[in-house]
Amino acid sequence: MIQIKHLQKAYSNITPLKDVCVDIHRGDVISIIGPSGTGKSTLIRCINMLEKPTSGEIWVNGQCITDKKCDISKVRQKMGMVFQSFNLFPHLTVIENIMKAPVDLLGKSRQQAYDDGMQLLRMVGLADKAFNYPDNLSGGQKQRVAIARTLAMEPEIILFDEPTSALDPTMVGEVQAVIRDLARKGLTMMIVTHEMSFAREIANRVFYMDDGDIYEDGTPEQIFDHPQKERTIHFIRRLKVHEAYITSRDFDFLGLVSELEEFGRKNQVSQKTIYRMQTVFEELCVQIILPQLSGDFSMSVITSYSQQDEQASMQIKYSGNAFDPADTENVLSMKLAQNAAKEIVYTPIQEDAFRNRVDLIIK
Repeated sequence: MIQIKHLQKAYSNITPLKDVCVDIHRGDVISIIGPSGTGKSTLIRCINMLEKPTSGEIWVNGQCITDKKCDISKVRQKMGMVFQSFNLFPHLTVIENIMKAPVDLLGKSRQQAYDDGMQLLRMVGLADKAFNYPDNLSGGQKQRVAIARTLAMEPEIILFDEPTSALDPTMVGEVQAVIRDLARKGLTMMIVTHEMSFAREIANRVFYMDDGDIYEDGTPEQIFDHPQKERTIHFIRRLKVHEAYITSRDFDFLGLVSELEEFGRKNQVSQKTIYRMQTVFEELCVQIILPQLSGDFSMSVITSYSQQDEQASMQIKYSGNAFDPADTENVLSMKLAQNAAKEIVYTPIQEDAFRNRVDLIIK
């Protein structure tokens, strides 16, 4: 359905796409993942020509859309785009936002556009918001309206650019539910996302992008469970495991707590579990263990999350004399840590830098 041949996009100071070659088949649902700044959004913006490629070709249904003679507005009528920032018209009601393009571009009557629009709003669960203005909606509701507006053009292809990144965590699920329903309907979709469990669940193919190219292309099982290339392996491992090393009392506490939040969000860990991970880190590591360490010390905090078991765990290793946190005089902090963990197990060890290890499972 889409052929991309030696696609390059270069700016004066950076080249986000270097030499992309890939075929996309009808009915493919493709999750595009990878580190920030590796060309993910640029790729889908080039596919609908919001960004003009520097070189290379893009073919859609046998038509070269990078050809100057191509009427790109006609192509875009069959290629919807959902942005992270919604892009709704604030002066129009929800139903007017959905009706506008079908009336102006497809030539539908206002009645037909209204009937179709209401059906789409029922599909995304927002029929009761038809006559509201966008400012009266939550972020998740705005994004669902944006998806309905895209569907009103009856597209064959839908491109999603980080559709949940601007949303509060509590709103992410409602938008993902709509996208899951679209996937079951057989639409061809490409989704740039940082929500890894969603990327795995929704797609039949995953593109891992790095250094301006599709570095690895495979099924969700291949990419997430058995990646073949070094950078993919490193990226996937970082998603499943967060490692922190502390060698100073002046370490960036707030930065590390924020990293745990981001780690949890990328793996779709519940907000309650994220909070408990942060609680264990603060109470056990900072309030109990750190005061026991003196001189040149080192502490390793490894947080893991199993998507299969939906289980988070932590392993804390530290230098110094043998010290079981259960023996602390800081009873309050220990009680808070125990409330956040199913079990806390201390083991004395003999490693190069460490003499103590604590293993725990988050509730």
